[in-house]
Amino acid sequence: MNVLKKLAIAAVSVAALGAMTITAFAAPAYATPAEAAAALTGKTVEAVTAQHNDSHLTYGQIASEAGKLTEFKAAMLEIRKDALDKKVADGTLTQARADEILAAIKDRQATCDGTGTNRTGACFGLGNGNGGANCGTGCTGTRQGRGRGNGMRGSCSGTCTAE
Repeated sequence: MNVLKKLAIAAVSVAALGAMTITAFAAPAYATPAEAAAALTGKTVEAVTAQHNDSHLTYGQIASEAGKLTEFKAAMLEIRKDALDKKVADGTLTQARADEILAAIKDRQATCDGTGTNRTGACFGLGNGNGGANCGTGCTGTRQGRGRGNGMRGSCSGTCTAE
C-alpha cells in the first residue's frame, strides 16, 4: 500500500509540474496595444505611450523598430480575440460574425508592416468609447460596426487590425 501511495504522489507531482511549466510558457495577456508594445520592447507603458504621442509612431512601428513586429501582431490578435469573445458572450455579436471579423484580421495581418494602414478593426466598428465605425482610406470593408466599442480602437495603434 505504501508503494502505491508513493506512486500516486509522484504522478500527481509530475502532473502539477507539467501544468506549471505549460503555464509559464503561455503567452502573456495584454489588455492594450501599449501594454503589448511595452512588454515586447522592454520599455514601460508610459515610455511607449510617450513615444507614440510625441513621435506619432504607431505601436506596431515601435515594436517593429525593436524587431518584435511578429510578436506584436500575435499579441494584438489575442487582444482582438478576447474582445470578440466578450462581445459574443455579452450577446452583442454572433459567433459567426466574430469568426468573420477574426478571419479579416488574420488576412490583414499577413501584410501588416506596423504602420496602421490596414484598418480592418475600424471597418468592423470596433470603436473606442463613443466612437463609431470609421472606415478610413485603405479600408475595403463596409461599415458594419455597432458604434460603441470597448477600447478596440486606439489612436493609431498600428496593429493593422484596428485603429
